[in-house]
Amino acid sequence: MLRPEQMSKVSVTGSKAVMDDVIETAHGLNLLHVTEYDGSWEGFQPGSPIEGAEESSDRLVTVRSLESILDVDEEDAGPTRIVTDEALDEELEEIRTRVNDLDDRRQELRQDIRDVEDRIDAIDPFVDLGIDLDLLSGYDTLQVAVGEGDRDAIERAVIDAEEIRSHEIFAGDGVLGIFAYPTSDADASALTDALVSADFNSYEIPDADGTPSEYKKELEHEKQQLESKLSTVENELEAEKMDAAGFLLAAEEKLSIDVQKTEAPLSFATTENAFVAEGWIPSERYTEFTSAIKDEVGERVEIEELERATFSKDGTDHVREDVDPGGAAAADGGAEADARADGGSAVVMGDDEPPTVQDNPGPVKPFEILVQAVNRPSYYEFDPTVVLFLTFPAFFGFMIGDLGYGLIYTGIGYYLYSNFESPAFRSMGGVTIAAGIFTAVFGILYGELFGLHVIATYFWEGVVGLSHAPIEKGLSPAGIDWARGWLVVSVLVGILHLNVAWIFGFFEDLELHDLEHAIYENGSWLLMMNGLWVWVFSDALRSVAPEFIYTTFSSEGVLPLGFNGFPAMEVFTIPGVGPVTVPLLVFVVGLILLAAGEPIEVVEFLNVLVNVLSYTRIAAVLLAKAGMAFTVNLLFFGVYVTGHGGEAEWHFGLGHMPHVGDMYHGHEVTEIMFGGLVHGDAATILIGLLVLVLGHLLVLALGVTSAGLQAVRLEYVEFFNKFFDGGGREYEPFGYERQFTTED
Repeated sequence: MLRPEQMSKVSVTGSKAVMDDVIETAHGLNLLHVTEYDGSWEGFQPGSPIEGAEESSDRLVTVRSLESILDVDEEDAGPTRIVTDEALDEELEEIRTRVNDLDDRRQELRQDIRDVEDRIDAIDPFVDLGIDLDLLSGYDTLQVAVGEGDRDAIERAVIDAEEIRSHEIFAGDGVLGIFAYPTSDADASALTDALVSADFNSYEIPDADGTPSEYKKELEHEKQQLESKLSTVENELEAEKMDAAGFLLAAEEKLSIDVQKTEAPLSFATTENAFVAEGWIPSERYTEFTSAIKDEVGERVEIEELERATFSKDGTDHVREDVDPGGAAAADGGAEADARADGGSAVVMGDDEPPTVQDNPGPVKPFEILVQAVNRPSYYEFDPTVVLFLTFPAFFGFMIGDLGYGLIYTGIGYYLYSNFESPAFRSMGGVTIAAGIFTAVFGILYGELFGLHVIATYFWEGVVGLSHAPIEKGLSPAGIDWARGWLVVSVLVGILHLNVAWIFGFFEDLELHDLEHAIYENGSWLLMMNGLWVWVFSDALRSVAPEFIYTTFSSEGVLPLGFNGFPAMEVFTIPGVGPVTVPLLVFVVGLILLAAGEPIEVVEFLNVLVNVLSYTRIAAVLLAKAGMAFTVNLLFFGVYVTGHGGEAEWHFGLGHMPHVGDMYHGHEVTEIMFGGLVHGDAATILIGLLVLVLGHLLVLALGVTSAGLQAVRLEYVEFFNKFFDGGGREYEPFGYERQFTTED
């Protein structure tokens, strides 16, 4: 799980006479991540596509175009089918002809409708004006203009025009009609020229007769007719889609496979008579790959495992098998070609790194999406997915810690996982399910259901017989030690989490480089962090450190594990400075190692303090979310107080709200914090229900944006930064996962 699946680089060398059979078999296996030939071998050229590649590509473009026109998606597929070349020749052409004809008609009708709509929009001002359309044009001695503008400015411009003898202006609500009688020597644009200075927005006068209202009705009727015709064409296209969708999806899949196969030689190194194909396969499936190729073409190909990639980037542990000099490309018995360039070791098609296949079991696999959101792990580094699987839901669940919220999160996750085909949605569903389960489990331990302590009252106290739930969030004054204790727990979680990160980094440097790099770059930080925090939790600081650091895990503490702090471990005392202890010396040794190996990083030595303290956000979000849920329930149910000062406890008025001085749960009620909306009249209760529902929905949503984001931040910023670089290549084997076609 911590390492990706081991990959082997293989070489397949043979005669071109068997290349098609090798391609067919390799494609069916769907195992070989092909390495592109880089053109570096003398005498070898990239291969040419197999006959039929161009025709398959053209057909594939046609099929995808038809799918786009018909809006075909995977849900329209129907049963799997066999698609033959004959069907592609005949049925595809028939579908293409019908669909293109219908689509052309649809486009024409849509354009006609747009034209009519434009004419309807254009006639509206003339409807407003109310003058018959045949009266607005056709004059020999009158010039007419219709449009918008300031009437006073227009009238002044027309009066001032020397080429206009007289005029008349008709006005609607927002439009003007201007009739002008020009002089005998005026040109045809006299009125237009006069209106230029008046900022007049002119409308084109329709070439029609009758009233504008009647003409508009004619246009609207024409639009209805066109829409009816368009609906008929679209229905025909929908019927065509129902008939052809399955065939088109299957044809696309078949043609995609054909294109993959026919263009495969472009990645090969070839001579006139031979070919060499290289790529990566999972090491454990090398025998399966070899057997399948040999069963198909016999001994006419040579298959070699050139490299079994380990997790050492310098290649010292790579397994390389020698290739018989001069024989690599002569598998056809005649073509002599030399595929060696270094005089002894196997030549490969480039120094490409193996692709990364994350090797995680089913429950862990959804968390790969969180890792890939940063970057795909490099083949040579640890895959942190399993750590996220163990920590992210725990962080999230601990911060929310409520059975009701947990069940809702689990339900949302199940919906995403079961109702979407997208791997991303399914992965997010799996992550949400895990987060919801942890939220529910912690909710039971806290004894809370939607912020109410009913599980604590009826289960932990009523059934189990405890005085309270096993753990508490610590909102009330009587539980303040719990709140302080969670700060200590958060710090310890951070120390453990960062130890794992730097240990990962240590072993990566040990494998990729050497022990010296591992100690300088990661061992130093491990010594510094653990030395500093053992010193903080030791008696050396007891006189100045907060007492709850030492009492949280003491036998009298909220988490009674019997731990009262580490002994001081004093070595010697420096006068005027104080005692020097073993943990402090460990910190100093780590700092010296860091300065020796990575001197520029010494300025960041306080990260061992800051990074760990960053985990206190876990406790902070825990209290913040608990406080929000408490506030919502306080407004609805009300809260009364028992006890005084630091012994005060808060209780929700679930059944009724007692009075100050009443004895309740064996304690005297000392204060009513808030009476609760539910204990008011009908209107107040309705308002309270709205507050209750919306408030808890808000807490539920903010649980994702606060607890979720803070948990992710701790993983990405604090944890990943210590060892994770990413940059791995995706494993893309030569092959195809059939969905719509079958060969049987």
